[in-house]
Amino acid sequence: MSAVLTLDHVKKVIGGKTIINGLSFSVREGEVFGFLGPNGAGKTTTIRMIVGLMDISEGDIVICGKSIKNDFTGAIKEIGAIVENPEMYKFLTGYQNLLQYARMHDGITKEKIREVIELVGLTDRIHDKVKKYSLGMRQRLGLAQCLLHDPKLLILDEPTNGLDPAGIREIRDHLRMLTRERGMSVIVSSHLLSEMELMCDRIAIIQNGELIDVQTINEFTEQATAAFAFETGSLGDAATWLKSDWNALMMEEGFSVEITREQVPVLIKKLTAEGIDLYGVKAVAKTLEDRFLEVTTK
Repeated sequence: MSAVLTLDHVKKVIGGKTIINGLSFSVREGEVFGFLGPNGAGKTTTIRMIVGLMDISEGDIVICGKSIKNDFTGAIKEIGAIVENPEMYKFLTGYQNLLQYARMHDGITKEKIREVIELVGLTDRIHDKVKKYSLGMRQRLGLAQCLLHDPKLLILDEPTNGLDPAGIREIRDHLRMLTRERGMSVIVSSHLLSEMELMCDRIAIIQNGELIDVQTINEFTEQATAAFAFETGSLGDAATWLKSDWNALMMEEGFSVEITREQVPVLIKKLTAEGIDLYGVKAVAKTLEDRFLEVTTK
């Protein structure tokens, strides 16, 4: 698949301090791309450079073959974005807000406006004033605004902020539809790692302004240290050496431990020799959150 967005050794220096250091990655056509990192890692700074709200110190950003540096107007036309919170005219209705945004682009019809309103689920409230909207409704209106001009690349910073579980699922389904049926590419930055795991095809993790890795969700989580849960009877004195020798985590019905598959029978034999009743052993799948914490807390 062709790259819709490419960052080529992008660097940002502010006040003599390097905030982003040689960041390079690509976002493919028709994928949901997760952008992860601890607070202060440089996620929002990177997004601000992509959408032209902040200059690049070194390197280049190319959107649909157009360089932000050499053809800013052409490149930025291909982007729809919500950076941090969507800002609206609160004294206008949702529909009036969309009419205002539609004036910024050529060829946006009222039929197109109605289409995006239905897509984000605001049909029943679109003629209410925005000051009456909840944060979740403003998020939906912001998404509608982004979609008015059919961008090739959609950038969403915390798109599920303020949404209830049903609203989060709807946004996830909308993004999947946009990538599957329209070939749109989506970059999502979020702290809800459980949602990112369900939403994204690939993820990039940055820390201290540098890229740690770019992988599919499955590749990333499969590299996590294997964990096994042991269901046992009373551990007694065995709890002491399990904690010290195996770094085990005690649980109500036994313990869990991060070991290789080959070490499982070794530990079982030791437990049996100690007279510990063993009722079951099962592998525990690591989540994106588990793996993220492993990588970023080293």
